Amino acid sequence: QYKVLENLKKQEKRWAELFDQLDLNKDGRVDVNELRTRLTAWGIGRSEVDEVVRVSDTDHDGQLDFEEFTQYLRTHERELRLMFHSLDRNNDGHIDVGEIQLSLRSLGVNVSTEQASRILQSIDRDGTMTIDWNEWRDHFLFNPLHNMEDIAHYWKHSLMLDIGEQLTVPDEFSEKERRSGVVWRQLVAGAMAGAVSRTGTAPLDRLKVFLQVHGSSGVSLFGGLRGMVQEGGLRSLWRGNGINVLKIAPESAIKFMAYEQVNKAESINYNKCSKEGGSLRVQERFIAGSLAGATAQTIIYPMEVLKTRLTLRKTGQYSGMADCAKQILRKEGVRAFYKGYVPNTLGIIPYAGIDLAVYETLKNAWLQRYCMGSADPGVLVLLGCGTVSSTCGQLASYPLALIRTHMQAQASADGAPQLSMVGQFKHIVSHEGVPGLYRGIAPNFLKVIPAVSISYVVYEHMKKALGVGS
Repeated sequence: QYKVLENLKKQEKRWAELFDQLDLNKDGRVDVNELRTRLTAWGIGRSEVDEVVRVSDTDHDGQLDFEEFTQYLRTHERELRLMFHSLDRNNDGHIDVGEIQLSLRSLGVNVSTEQASRILQSIDRDGTMTIDWNEWRDHFLFNPLHNMEDIAHYWKHSLMLDIGEQLTVPDEFSEKERRSGVVWRQLVAGAMAGAVSRTGTAPLDRLKVFLQVHGSSGVSLFGGLRGMVQEGGLRSLWRGNGINVLKIAPESAIKFMAYEQVNKAESINYNKCSKEGGSLRVQERFIAGSLAGATAQTIIYPMEVLKTRLTLRKTGQYSGMADCAKQILRKEGVRAFYKGYVPNTLGIIPYAGIDLAVYETLKNAWLQRYCMGSADPGVLVLLGCGTVSSTCGQLASYPLALIRTHMQAQASADGAPQLSMVGQFKHIVSHEGVPGLYRGIAPNFLKVIPAVSISYVVYEHMKKALGVGS
């Protein structure tokens, strides 16, 4: 009984010290801004902070007094202890790598030993390669997860964001997530985020395509923008955006389904050759991502051609998407809808490979350096990794994207020579040199940061509206 009282005293003292750290203005209450300021400095996301306030602010005044604060901690620590014991299968007071794998596998989430080790290292503060109760409690104290299913989803958190050029390939989803519809709600959130971000950055996208096709005549960045406005007014800056937005939903759905099928086939094959079951390694994800991207592009590619033609059209040339498709079909035939398909498909390989390799390298480097963080380093870190990796991928694949756009657009100019992929490459290099292969890349890079920012904000709000947890 004496020991229980001592533990209670220690607990209350710890809570009081914690409350004092959070109460920045020392008025005896912690408001939302104080909580956000302190907890974000400790690596807790804004959405988690808001959820803590929502759960613990019982009188709904936007502030936490000491009683509300301790009630939240008392309830949450009880939940965390139950989760800790469910993970600690041999009841030795420590969680090891094998126990993490077993617990996740029972929830339908297979992780490799390497992945489970990274999860453990993100919580293990003393370097023992095990997690004790204090480490577990302190790590999840302000993360409002209520059961092991929440923990599993937190560790396997997926991000479906459109960063202006390519949709990201999702990580593997658990069986429960598939059955509950979380996957499709996440895809819808990602598609909506992509639609808003592409609409917001459409002028830069149109400027990129314009410079890719007409930049050889010496048109500058601002000259191209001014020319487009003079020809068709401000509204002309959004030409081609309608179909660009329209193709996001089928592209993301097809890419996800194709990725899942390739993932499943490779996992079966990999597990036959290895005793270690689990998720795909980087090289398998590269193959799966490339094949998924190629499948999605093959099916929606006619929409890519339509987008290029509509983006470059002069005022009054087409009355709309349907009229553009009819004119292409009547004048050039069905094959015109797949012009530039070969360089487009070839471009997927360096883009997907470099994008994924850089992304994984940056993410793992962050996790190893900041072990006090999470196995999921957080949305902002993932966005940063995604932005850098996408930029590297674009640098590698941009010449092929330029040639693809030329081939898509060349029939729109009457009497223009119909050059092949190799012919386009030779023509550009002979007339403009190697820098000509990167014509239009400036607006492409300019749109990355606004596209990522818009996409992130819309994605987070859409997830909340659709009931998908962060």
